[in-house]
This record gives sequence, structure tokens and C-alpha cells, in this order.
Amino acid sequence: MFKTQNISVLKHNPEKLDNFVRTENYGDIIYLLRKLGKLSPDFDQSPLLYLLKKDNDNVRYLAVKNLAKLSNPSLIGTYKELLKSDSSAKVRRESVSAIGRLRKKESIPILIGLLDDYDPEVVLQAIRGLLVFKKDNLVKNELKKLSEHPNEIVRVVINKEFNNNHNNLDEKTNHTQSPEFMKNVVVRGDVRGIIKYAPDESIHLTFTSPPYYNARDYAIYQSYDEYLKFLEDVFKEVHRITKEGRFFILNTSPIIIPRVSRQHSSKRYPIPYDIHPLLIKMGWEFIDDIIWLKPESSVKNRNAGFLQHRKPLAYKPNACTESVMVYRKKTDKLLDWNIRRYDWDVVNKSRVNEDYETSNVWKIDPVFDRTHSAVFPLELCNRVIKFYSYIGDLVFDPFAGSGTFGKSALSLNRYFFLTETKPEYFERIKENINQKMLSENYREPTFLDLKTFISNTKRK
Repeated sequence: MFKTQNISVLKHNPEKLDNFVRTENYGDIIYLLRKLGKLSPDFDQSPLLYLLKKDNDNVRYLAVKNLAKLSNPSLIGTYKELLKSDSSAKVRRESVSAIGRLRKKESIPILIGLLDDYDPEVVLQAIRGLLVFKKDNLVKNELKKLSEHPNEIVRVVINKEFNNNHNNLDEKTNHTQSPEFMKNVVVRGDVRGIIKYAPDESIHLTFTSPPYYNARDYAIYQSYDEYLKFLEDVFKEVHRITKEGRFFILNTSPIIIPRVSRQHSSKRYPIPYDIHPLLIKMGWEFIDDIIWLKPESSVKNRNAGFLQHRKPLAYKPNACTESVMVYRKKTDKLLDWNIRRYDWDVVNKSRVNEDYETSNVWKIDPVFDRTHSAVFPLELCNRVIKFYSYIGDLVFDPFAGSGTFGKSALSLNRYFFLTETKPEYFERIKENINQKMLSENYREPTFLDLKTFISNTKRK
């Protein structure tokens, strides 16, 4: 068995290293290549060049990766040949990366020649190498041609470099602020009529569960297309009022419409999967999929029939999960930019210091409410608010239901903005959150009709 302590000996003894790579098995060679670490400029590259002829993709890839550490311009020809003839995508990608890291002007024509490569990752590595020389007019013009490249990541990189007005990332903005007239406010009415009065980029986080298609008496639509169009209209407005780079969390699950008769089948609608492409098109960037897992005993039993007859094709599993889909408003700025908008004291107070769920499967029991038939568990709201907002932020639920999200926001020192169309749910929200809570940012909740809310927006 190859021992780690032998690596140092091999690194400093070219003959032993050469003998090792020629006689040992691929497993030990790969282990050595991964552990070589920093290489001195006088390191003998011959054993690594020998490995470029091996038929193992990982060996060739790691050989190139180690050769790149030598920053030797004489290897450009070797890298060019690998780009031309090697069948492994990762070997080709590492070869162009090695050329770029040399930062040599003689590499410019090679890298430009790779901008139309069939592998988008090779193109991206070539772009990375060329950006060092982006003040060069030839390089700049060639890179700008990629603004309409078929690969979406290539387009994003080029547009960020050349088509955006970059502000000082440390400049303070109103990113942490939100409209006073929306803080701890609940408005009764159709969200589509309310949200259009909210200013652009006024909220920090939205978490909601939309009404399920024709599954409750408060969610009746003439067609599934009409339902999806309704959600699209709402979430476009949510996108408009969300601050740059901030989050939209959507809780949904497929829904079953029961069959009309025994001569017909039931219909299952994949709501999360049909909403997703609409969200991407309007400017949300998909970040994560979290699975909310409920105890099987708490959900409707769908497999009682199969339990008895066990006939293939008739299997129906119990639906114990819902999707908590995480999106971010698309931006060319990294998350660090959002975080740096806040004072250090706010960042420190907002840290999640207690134990937290490390996986994307959240085991949370459902809860039941005497008025609302499908309510958020408080624990689910707490997690979303802690993970995706800061103390003092304004958080929004356009389908507030019983108001659990607002209650969670109050307890976690955030402000809430809620909308709800059903009068009985509006009254339930009053019961649920119209109580003083120990909160640094406590402000008496305000319950408004649409007319009063509109008049408040005009006085802002």
C-alpha cells in the first residue's frame, strides 16, 4: 500500500518518481498526483509528460493539473495538442485553464481560437484567461461577440464584464431599508390589486404557499391555464418589489383532482414543475430545492387498494412531501454584496447560532387551524426567515392565510407585509398576530382594506 510519507521522497527524486509512474497501478498514481502539492520551478516534468499518454482519464487530467503548477510557457504546445486530440472533456478543460494561468500574451490567439469550442466549459476557461487582457481592443471585441452565445453561463459572464454599470460594492445603499407604510401591515383584498401599489425593490424576502388549484373553496379557477396565469401575474409583481439579489421561497406540491366517476380517472397536476419555468423566464434564478417531509400518518392514504390486490400499474404512494423551492432575484452581484449592505451589528445579531438542518430534507409536522385548512407550521416559517433574511428586514406573504408567517416575523425581529382576500382568514390573522411580542422592531400590526392602503401609499 502506497504511503503518504513517500510523496516527499518521490517529489525530490526524479528517477524514483519516473520509475513509480511507469510501474505502479493507477490507484497509487492517482493518489500521488492528488497529493503532490506545491511544485518547485526546477521540478522534473518528464514523469508527468509520460502520464499524458496513459489511457486513464483521471491520470491525464491530474498530470495536466500538476504541470500547470510549474507555470512553464514551453508547455503551451503540449496543452494545444491535448486540446486538439484528447477525448476527455476534463483533460481539455484543464489544458485551456493551464494556458490561461500562464498570463502570457502569446496565449491570446490560442484562447481566442477556443471561443467557438463545442464545450461551453472550455469556452469559459478561455474567457477567464482572456479577461486578464480585456483592455486589449482585440480581446475586448472578441469577448463582446459572445454576448449572444447559446450557453447561458457564457452570456452571463460576458454581460457582467461588459454590459453592466458596476457600482462600488462597498457603497452604502438603501438596500436594508423598506417603506414605513408597509411595515407590519395586513391588507384585505386580491393581491393583484394590492401589490401594484408597493414600490419597486421594497421587500427583502417572500415566502408563500399559493392556493392549490381547485382543491379548496377559496381557489376555484375555470382552467389550469387560468390558475398558472394568475400565479404568473402575482409572482412577476413579487419579482418587481423584491430587492436586488434577494430571495423568493415557494412552497407547493402536486394536487389531485378526484375523478368524476368510476369510468374516469383522477387528474394529478404537477404544480411545482409547471410554475418553475415561468419563474425562470420572469427573472428568478433557481437556487435550491428543499423537501418538506411530513409523517406518513398525517397524510391521506392513497395505497389502501394496492395493499389488498398488489396489482402492478395501480401503485399509488402516499404523498408525504411538499416542495420548498428557493429562488433569488437574478443579479450579477454575489451574496457578499447583499450581506455588506448591513451594519456589522445587524449581521452579528442575525447569525443562526443554534443547531440547524444541514440537509435539504426538513422533517416538520403539519399543523391544523380551526379556520384555515392548509396553514404553515411555525417551525417552517422560522427556518425560512432565519436562513434568508436579516433582523429589521421586511418579509412578505401574498397568500397569508392564518398569518403564521407574520407571527414568525414578529418573533424574529423582522417586519411583515401580508395580503389575504378571504374575510374569515383576515379575521383569523388578527387573532393570530394582533398581540404584543417581545421584539426589538415591534410595531403594532395594522389591518387595512385596499382603499385605506392605497391612500397610505400616496402619503408615503
